[in-house]
Amino acid sequence: MRAIRYYGPEDVRLDEVPEPAVGPTQIKIKVICGTDLHTFHGEVPAYVPTATKPHPITGETLPVILGHEFSGTIVELGNQVDQSRFSVGQNVTVLPDCPGCSDPATRPQCPDLWVLGLCGGGGGLSEYIAVDQRLAHVLPPNVSLELGALVEPLAGAWRAAKRANVKPGNKVLIQGAGPVRVYLNLSRVTTLFGASWVAISGRREKRCEIASQQGASVVYDLAAPGGVDVAAEVIKATGRGVDVVIDCAGTQASMDTSLQAVRPGGIIMNVASWSVIPTIDMNLMIGKEAILANSIAYSNDHPDILQAMAEGKLGDLRSLITARVPLEDFVEKGVKALANEKDKHGMTAHDRSLAGADAPIVKILIRP
Repeated sequence: MRAIRYYGPEDVRLDEVPEPAVGPTQIKIKVICGTDLHTFHGEVPAYVPTATKPHPITGETLPVILGHEFSGTIVELGNQVDQSRFSVGQNVTVLPDCPGCSDPATRPQCPDLWVLGLCGGGGGLSEYIAVDQRLAHVLPPNVSLELGALVEPLAGAWRAAKRANVKPGNKVLIQGAGPVRVYLNLSRVTTLFGASWVAISGRREKRCEIASQQGASVVYDLAAPGGVDVAAEVIKATGRGVDVVIDCAGTQASMDTSLQAVRPGGIIMNVASWSVIPTIDMNLMIGKEAILANSIAYSNDHPDILQAMAEGKLGDLRSLITARVPLEDFVEKGVKALANEKDKHGMTAHDRSLAGADAPIVKILIRP
């Protein structure tokens, strides 16, 4: 079968690889998958194997099959799969985790974290994948395969909002209008959790515009002429500052803004990976008794998300999917289009009708 394999930063290739065999407790899925720009550029976590250092659980070294945001249709069942839950032809989304984790609640903290599509064992950027039945979640009848591929990025936002203890009436600042999980999913999820005011700051005019359309109370465009003092604007709007800041930007400027914008006793939730170690004004933090916490990935949140999607509580998620391209065009019309913000590259008339003719590329789905 065909699969996109990662050899190193900006070196991904469409290879022919063996089609996966189905183990006793596994289900085999014909896949559709979302793109991952960060992995393409080599911005990968420490648990991803290298060409010489294998992953401790899978034993695989680079190259590995990419793709961890995926859903698909069951085409085969292992002989020990629970057939009261699964059947051929069902549509499922997949929690791309290690199936042997003894405590899913602490899975993100595991030093040997195994993520399908990053660490070996197959990935969503292929024609088929075989996964343990414990990782599969059947899609509700009114949740399409395409929307099923959005559950994984939604799960990261869901866990961050839970760990930040977002409550009804809270005011929230989200910093970083970048990836789909940041500027749209966090806005939707924090609103679902009851936030009464959600502000987003970012640097891309088109993305900030879409964030405004998707329900943000206010959007601060840092690239606007003359700039904007986000912390000052937040204090002006809220009085004392926000209850929760979610930092998705991971810069010194975003850290400084977080400390200034959070109210006394508030929470700063970091979800960013940092390329430079920041300086933290601990005197300002202790003076406010602010809490700095972190969230990475997700932990068994898929059932709650699927229920919210089925009940329409996350709104019309179709607008997040702005292009659909075949596997062989993954690089040129997938990750490079995302990187270069080629707004209409690879978009069909149907795509544009959903996203708007001038919409930027937000999420691209790959179909084998």
